Amino acid sequence: MKNYIQPGDTVTVPAPAKVTSGGIVVVGSLIGIAQFAAVSGDPVEIATTGVFELPKVKAQAWTIGAKVYSAPAGGLLTTVDTDNIFVGHVLEAAANPSDFGIVRLSV
Repeated sequence: MKNYIQPGDTVTVPAPAKVTSGGIVVVGSLIGIAQFAAVSGDPVEIATTGVFELPKVKAQAWTIGAKVYSAPAGGLLTTVDTDNIFVGHVLEAAANPSDFGIVRLSV
């Protein structure tokens, strides 16, 4: 097939801001997990598929299968969809309070 480019599990994008390895990266409505640290504007590889332990809003309890979202600026994941970008689904229940949750990316 002449038009095939790559699988797309990991893609390279310009870092929208300073990012850390394992951090949530949001470029437009594309979300991924940074594979290494990068400064704003530098190329950074992001995973767009997989299961990750990610930072969440501490005061939320998550249930298996719940949808989670990120604010356009990245940061903590939430179950609130208003003005946020869909990231994926919860794979393990997370208590209120807790700092992290297990998420399968569905971008």
